Amino acid sequence: MEYQQHRNKPREELELELGIQINALISSAHALNVRAANLFDSSIQPAAFHIIRWLYSYGATSAAGLAESTAMDRSSVSRLIKQLESLGYIRREPSPTDGRAILLSLTEYGYQQTTHALKEKETAFYERSSKWNDVQIQDFIQMLKEFNAK
Repeated sequence: MEYQQHRNKPREELELELGIQINALISSAHALNVRAANLFDSSIQPAAFHIIRWLYSYGATSAAGLAESTAMDRSSVSRLIKQLESLGYIRREPSPTDGRAILLSLTEYGYQQTTHALKEKETAFYERSSKWNDVQIQDFIQMLKEFNAK
């Protein structure tokens, strides 16, 4: 029934409604990220946890690559890297392909803490989709992939 109601709305109204739902998703994800950052280590800023999450997802990179990939300025990234390194979450190591370059990566401790913190976030998303069948989840994944494609 709700689907039929949406079918009769003008495209502009549907696009506005889509924008509202995307904004709700972004806001919800941000709130979950802040909670996960606090669970990870309440002494760090959510921006530091953003760096941690990036390294967890994508692996080792340079400070410049991290700044570009996270859309943060280099001075902020540098400050946050120093803090995270002093707390034992990340390490610096020479690049295996370029002896002059330094790569940043998670320590084993950083990886374990990140895994623990992200489980709570994943649980919140799983709870929201727990009543969906597998086809609905697959469809949602596919639509998100298409939406997020550049």
